Amino acid sequence: MKIFKRFSKLIGPGVITGIADDDPSGIATYSQTGAMFGLSQLWLALYCYPFMVAIQEMCGRIGMVTGKGLAGVIKSNYTRPVLYFSVFLLILANTVNIGADLGAMAESLRLITPLSFGLSLILILSFTIFGTVFIPYTTYVKVLKWLALSVGAYIITALLIRHDWGLIVKALLIPHIEWNKEFIFNVMAMLGTTISPYLFFWQATQEVEEEVAHKKMRFFGRGVPKINNKDLKEMRKDTLIGMGVSNLVTFFIIITSASALHDSGITGIASATQMATALEPLLGPFALTIFCIGILGTGLLAVPVLAGSLGYAVAESFGSTEGLARKFKEARGFYGVIIAALIVGALINLFNIDPIALLYYSAAANGMLAAPLMVLILLIANNKKILGDKTNGRLSNVLGWTITAIMGGMAVLTIVSFI
Repeated sequence: MKIFKRFSKLIGPGVITGIADDDPSGIATYSQTGAMFGLSQLWLALYCYPFMVAIQEMCGRIGMVTGKGLAGVIKSNYTRPVLYFSVFLLILANTVNIGADLGAMAESLRLITPLSFGLSLILILSFTIFGTVFIPYTTYVKVLKWLALSVGAYIITALLIRHDWGLIVKALLIPHIEWNKEFIFNVMAMLGTTISPYLFFWQATQEVEEEVAHKKMRFFGRGVPKINNKDLKEMRKDTLIGMGVSNLVTFFIIITSASALHDSGITGIASATQMATALEPLLGPFALTIFCIGILGTGLLAVPVLAGSLGYAVAESFGSTEGLARKFKEARGFYGVIIAALIVGALINLFNIDPIALLYYSAAANGMLAAPLMVLILLIANNKKILGDKTNGRLSNVLGWTITAIMGGMAVLTIVSFI
């Protein structure tokens, strides 16, 4: 029991957020990257890390200092059009992402059980709604922490395959760029699945929920919590670890798919079965099970994060009672948004869209929608009226504005390349 308690204490909102970033959409994108381009985009796993940490640390700090989520802060300090535009971008990105993740999870469950795709989808949807809405927050967070271990499936898979580590180190350290639309689009998808809008909103709100859980404030969004430099230091450490784990998993998935797929002449993934089939000569008959368990585990972690971040944003925007620490009868609007988002996401799968393709394109969509939200986050993080003496330092601003410019430029370049 002591080991379990120590493990639980090591994992905070930053780690959960980081691992939620390796959702089925991320797994599909990283697998496509390795299959299509081998190791030539591996450097993104390294160079995205400091930018990812900078943005997520800002979001966590905003939540901790104000006692509100991002939507609540925007509502209090900016015009309604700015608020509604921000929340609209989140709704658009999250709904597609939820649908893609649920579809991939249902397909994975279908592959390793006798269940049909439709029944698998219903079971996963029902389980997610029940867990998010009716399990007490303190218990629910513990479940999320243990689901975080599912990313280990991809690390284990990678370590069981023989690699040319000299080439891997070179590809990791030396950026390689090709000026064609396929390469550009994939970079956009990589950036979008790594630095995603739902992560911004989720970490800010979960830092507030942690303050409520630790009695630093009574209710979510009600009052200003008393925090000190030690609290901020712990949050930054948690964020550094969480984003580090996220990018480590990215690294391992890319090198695995590069070895199993690209080196075998397979330059794209049409399904989870294809990925598992390619891994089977290297890992044996359990390849399919390992791959599918990874998708199911990360999906069960990420989908509630996607729906939850949307619930917080909409509830704060319209002044509804919010918070996973509250019971359903206390926050019907908040939980209603979560349930609606999950159901609409599930219904997307009725259009007979290939789950892997939907995952891949939703990642690119996330990247295109992230830049405007990042501009707003940076403005808030530099506003002394909002954060007092807890505003950005020089390094945070350099990293934040740099990645915002890169992702905004990549969005324009992606659109232009397809015209």
